[in-house]
Amino acid sequence: VQLVESGGGSVQAGGSLRLSCAASGLAYSSYCMGWFRQAPGKEREGVAHLYVRGDETFYAVAVKGRFIISQDNAKNMVYLQMNSLKSEDTAMYYCAEGSGTYTNWGQGTQVTVS
Repeated sequence: VQLVESGGGSVQAGGSLRLSCAASGLAYSSYCMGWFRQAPGKEREGVAHLYVRGDETFYAVAVKGRFIISQDNAKNMVYLQMNSLKSEDTAMYYCAEGSGTYTNWGQGTQVTVS
C-alpha cells in the first residue's frame, strides 16, 4: 500500500485547505482511512477517520464541525476538507490506512495557519 498526501500549504486563520491522499495497492477488505497530525513538540493525534465500507466518519473534538473527511472510491482518493482554520491546526498532516489498526502511512503534508 502506498499513500501520498498533497494539498498542504500556508493559509491565514479562518481560511480553508483541502488535503488529498492518493492510495494505491489497497486490498478489497474492510479497512479504514484516517488523517492524523503532529505539531512540533506534540504527540501525533487522530483528526478524522473514515470506515470505507460503511462510509462512517469520526472526528476529533478539536476539528468537529470544521473538517470533513470524504472518499472517492473510483479514484482511490481520500480528502480532508479543512475550514475555519486556526493557528492550532498548524501541523504535519498524515494519511493512514489499516484494518483494525493503522498500518500504512504517507509521508505527510505541512499545514501552516498564521
